Amino acid sequence: MNREKRLELKKVEPKHLQQFNQLLRYVFQVTNSNLHEVGWKEPEIASAKLPVLEQAHVLGWFDNDKLVSQAAVYPFQVRIFNKTFEMGGVTGVGTYPEYANMGLMAKLLYKALVDMRERGQSVSYLFPYSIPYYRRKGWEIISDKMTFEVKDFQLPKMRTVLGEVERVDPEHEVIKEVYSRFAHKSHAAMIRNELAWDEYWRWDLEDLTAAVYYDQSRQANGYVLYWIADEVFHIKEMVYVNEEARRGLWNFISAHFSMVTKVVGDNYSNEPIAFLLEDAEIKETISPYFMARIVDIEQFINQYPFKPQKEKRTWSFTLEDPLLEWNQGVFTAEISPEGKAVLSRGGDADAAKLDIQTMTALLFAYRKPEYLHRTGRIECAPDTLEFIEDLLETQTPYFSDYF
Repeated sequence: MNREKRLELKKVEPKHLQQFNQLLRYVFQVTNSNLHEVGWKEPEIASAKLPVLEQAHVLGWFDNDKLVSQAAVYPFQVRIFNKTFEMGGVTGVGTYPEYANMGLMAKLLYKALVDMRERGQSVSYLFPYSIPYYRRKGWEIISDKMTFEVKDFQLPKMRTVLGEVERVDPEHEVIKEVYSRFAHKSHAAMIRNELAWDEYWRWDLEDLTAAVYYDQSRQANGYVLYWIADEVFHIKEMVYVNEEARRGLWNFISAHFSMVTKVVGDNYSNEPIAFLLEDAEIKETISPYFMARIVDIEQFINQYPFKPQKEKRTWSFTLEDPLLEWNQGVFTAEISPEGKAVLSRGGDADAAKLDIQTMTALLFAYRKPEYLHRTGRIECAPDTLEFIEDLLETQTPYFSDYF
């Protein structure tokens, strides 16, 4: 029988765990030695992805009983301008090379998006192995990662704070509590459930340490996750809910002056830290990090918090989507003075034209309307551009997770 005729698209279940792991490790070139380097033991390697198959929605192409292509969708939540959205986190995407160029992945992603829509997951996130590929499927960059390097002599001077720092186990409940408070007020951030935390810790070294800043009343307001190796202080993530906590944590880092030659780390706020240092001549690099996609424009707009206005407003636009037919056509959003919208089909087809990738970048505030218009991503008249700018909140997206 022809290979294509043998293929069947169906759910990947826990009984397929071994095949699921084998495909993942082949595609992403993960070996046992890689896993041993971060402290994993053989039984852990074998069962590590079982929670994915138990909790996530995993689809795969099977050639008879052999799993040859797969994609998983995690049930996550994210905050978008102080509102919680159901999010489908796409991961574990891969196909054996002998089954490439058969359109399997395109069909997998389409089915995954159809299922997300039915589950009310109006937005999807993923970490791209190829930005051009996922752009062609409707995803767009919505967050950046900034990497910085601060030499020991550039570390900030000690600042007076009223609280204190304590080192704790990285999996201490206080870490989750501080992150939850931080995430609920951070635009685009993950609300970490148990599965999200498991993924967050998955590739960490055994010697990862946490330091927590407590204020005068013993309220934990920030933490830094770090490890020290070869006289380098490595920061995995620094989270703080106020300026006092930020200063307290940098006091703690600077106290390692005699132990390290430099501090390196990742910053996901898209705000350079150089401005906050006395010696600002540090090395900082920026690179695109996560991508997102509006799965269902109607669901998303009806949840989306527009900027409050003095009166009711109407926004019409023509939307293109390379994959999803329900996101294609002319739409009109009726927006209340409180910023609550109701989207319907029809309206002025010439008012504004954009694709789903641009709409995602626009509504996530990753790029300003003026920039998207200037670069040809939004087609509209100048007065319409001003109107769109008045509708939208502005806050830099923050996303520090990986799955």
